[in-house]
Amino acid sequence: MPDYHDDLRLAHVLADAADAQTMDRFKALDLKVETKPDMTPVSEADKAAEELIRSQLQRARPRDAILGEEYGIEGTGPRRWVIDPIDGTKNYVRGVPVWATLISLMEAGEGGYEPVVGVVSAPALGRRWWAAKGGGAYTGRSLTSATRLHVSKVSRLSDASFAYSSLSGWEEGGRLDGFMDLTRAVWRTRAYGDFWPYMMVAEGAVDICAEPELSLWDMAANAIVVTEAGGSFTGLDGRPGPHSGNAAASNGLLHDELLGYLNQRY
Repeated sequence: MPDYHDDLRLAHVLADAADAQTMDRFKALDLKVETKPDMTPVSEADKAAEELIRSQLQRARPRDAILGEEYGIEGTGPRRWVIDPIDGTKNYVRGVPVWATLISLMEAGEGGYEPVVGVVSAPALGRRWWAAKGGGAYTGRSLTSATRLHVSKVSRLSDASFAYSSLSGWEEGGRLDGFMDLTRAVWRTRAYGDFWPYMMVAEGAVDICAEPELSLWDMAANAIVVTEAGGSFTGLDGRPGPHSGNAAASNGLLHDELLGYLNQRY
């Protein structure tokens, strides 16, 4: 098993730098916000954070490729850093503290690129989560002050807590009926949104979560944290990993039922 400790340590350094920059502009009255061609917002803080991470990576890992939400792909090779500078931009621009910087390292393998390192840093919540392949998943203040994460052992859907982001995407994707049936079958539902449900699955606080439309940078870091905590992370098609354009995550025990509901009548 390769040792990813140096890469994980670098990802923490990158997250520290991004946190300082994003928190400096969080709730700023003069924050500039634009609308991208896909009609989603992007703030000056998104762009600045990604530029900062890219510049540090180019110095520290000049041979690695970089894929980011705001500036696309740069470089080639078997190692690729995947960045979402602010996951939850709509929350960020409204002053809601549920947003995070997602940083992942992916490596080429037989089945394509797979995440081998992931850091999810949510400075406005005072939380950070991370994982490296084969090394487990953790949360805490730093690499040396951390608690290992484990998914829940809930095995009955009727006892499960289900987290999601919004209803509209399920309706637009033609999966609303199955989604609504799932909400009726579980014990509890909450729309926490963005990265947070996946981290709560990894912590064992939530048992299942799913989103109908995502990009690779939304999922890569989340995927390895969930799987290293003992959970399952797939697309709605059941394909393992962050490559399906959507996501379903669970403690593993409930994964087949989760997918069954979200694919029924589809």
